[in-house]
Amino acid sequence: MATQEQETVPSTNCFTHVLSLFHFNSTAKPQKETKSAETNKKLPFDGKKIVFVLGGPGSGKGTQCDRIVEKYKYHHISVGDLLRHAVEEGSELSEEITAIMKEGKMVPMYVTKKLLLNAMEKAGDDVPGFLIDGFPRQMDQAEEFERDIGHCTFVLFFDCPHDVLVGRLLKRGETSGRADDNEETIKKRIATFVEASLPVVEHYAKDNRVRKVNGDASIEDVTAATLKVFE
Repeated sequence: MATQEQETVPSTNCFTHVLSLFHFNSTAKPQKETKSAETNKKLPFDGKKIVFVLGGPGSGKGTQCDRIVEKYKYHHISVGDLLRHAVEEGSELSEEITAIMKEGKMVPMYVTKKLLLNAMEKAGDDVPGFLIDGFPRQMDQAEEFERDIGHCTFVLFFDCPHDVLVGRLLKRGETSGRADDNEETIKKRIATFVEASLPVVEHYAKDNRVRKVNGDASIEDVTAATLKVFE
C-alpha cells in the first residue's frame, strides 16, 4: 500500500469526486467511437486496438503497462519517456521541451504527434494493440489523434488521491534525478492533470469508453484489476 503523505495540493483530493457524475463500467463493451471514428477516412492504425492510459502523475501507469505487455503483448508507448529521450538526444527541440516539462505544462501537439507516429510505426505489424501512456493530456490532442492516427478503443484510467500521488513522486525524486520530480513541479503537474486531462476522461466516459481502476491499493491488487479489463 502506498504511503499516505500529508500534503495539500490544489483542487480536489481525489479524482473520483470530480468524476462522480459519470458512470464507469470496467467490463462493458465500448460503444461506437466518436464522430471522427465513424467517418470513412482510412487512418494509419485502423484495425489496431489503441488504449489511452491516463492517471495523475505517480498513479502507477507505467508499472501496470509493463504487466499488460507481459501478459497480452501490447506495445507500450510512454509519451513522457519519448519526450525525455528527445531531450537526451539533444534535438533542436530539446531546450523547449525541457523548459516546458520543468513548468509541468503541455508540450505542443505537433511535437508529441511526431514522436508518437514514429514510435507506433517502429512497433511493426504484429503487435495486437498499443498502450499510449500519459496521452492525451487534453481534448484537442484526443481529437487530433482520432482524426489523423487511429481510433481509441477505450481509456484505462487509474484513479488515485492527490496526497498519495505527491508522496510517491517525492519518494521517487530521491533517486530518479528527474527535473520534474520536485514538490513544486509535482503540484503543478497534478493541477494540470485535473484541469486539462480529466475532461478527456469525462468525454470518453460519456460513450462508455473508460475503464477505471483504483490506483490506491497494493501493486498486486491494482494489477489484478487492470488485467481483468483486458480479459
